[in-house]
Amino acid sequence: MSAPGTLYVVATPIGNRADLSDRARETLAAVGLIAAEDTRHTGQFLAQLGIHTKLVSLHEHNEVGRADDLVARLQAGVSVALVSDAGTPLVSDPGYRLVAAAGAAGIAVVPVPGACAAIAALSVAGVPTDRFVFEGFLPPKAAARRARLAALAAESRTLVFYEAPHRVVETLQDLAAAFGGDRPAVLARELTKLHETIYRDGLAALVARATADPNMARGEAVLVVAGAAEPDPEAGEDSSRIDRLLVPLLVALPLSQAVDLVAETTGLRRNRIYDRALALRAGAGEA
Repeated sequence: MSAPGTLYVVATPIGNRADLSDRARETLAAVGLIAAEDTRHTGQFLAQLGIHTKLVSLHEHNEVGRADDLVARLQAGVSVALVSDAGTPLVSDPGYRLVAAAGAAGIAVVPVPGACAAIAALSVAGVPTDRFVFEGFLPPKAAARRARLAALAAESRTLVFYEAPHRVVETLQDLAAAFGGDRPAVLARELTKLHETIYRDGLAALVARATADPNMARGEAVLVVAGAAEPDPEAGEDSSRIDRLLVPLLVALPLSQAVDLVAETTGLRRNRIYDRALALRAGAGEA
């Protein structure tokens, strides 16, 4: 019995063909079969590279049924490369069912990394990227899209969305309504292609620009939106607790000593307690 094949998850360029790695090119040429989201698109791409590996389709409508067949081929010793139309497979693209089925069957699943539109946009956005949330495509219908954005309005991590060209203006409008027009955002379109453009501004300003400039709605877009401001962990503290401690201490001690004691007791910021102590003392003076 032959050894099982390997499933390679291969990233392909998102626009600039030169972004295909040597390893990816070698893998696509060496495997026995390539599972592609669109065989016509991938076939043209491979022909440009001089690669003639056999293709089979794997997309959202046939993945459930095709995964078992591909796993059987892998078990029979055929190595398979999984590709999407552009970028890294499974990132807002089909393929996770095949990967899960291969893993469950004991097949080796190997990443061959490369281009990814979400990561490319994040790398040039100029917003915090240490923590981010990838949301993929928002719902196409307005009501569902607005409901989803309302649920994300308080998210403090940077948000990344994909959007189709014809919905860019509507989505920016809904983002501004849900998150506020001043929220920093970036629209990156046609990444790595000839007309690559990066727009950085507040959401309201991006709405105005997109409405006035039809070029912003041409080509696939990635939207990167800064997260909401982190809530002050002290904001929910019961202020009456601070007052109960401060009031008697302000009677017996100098303001600075009273503030230090309350800060040490509660663990709250001294500046906040100092400001409250000043307000209490001013109120007592007026009384």
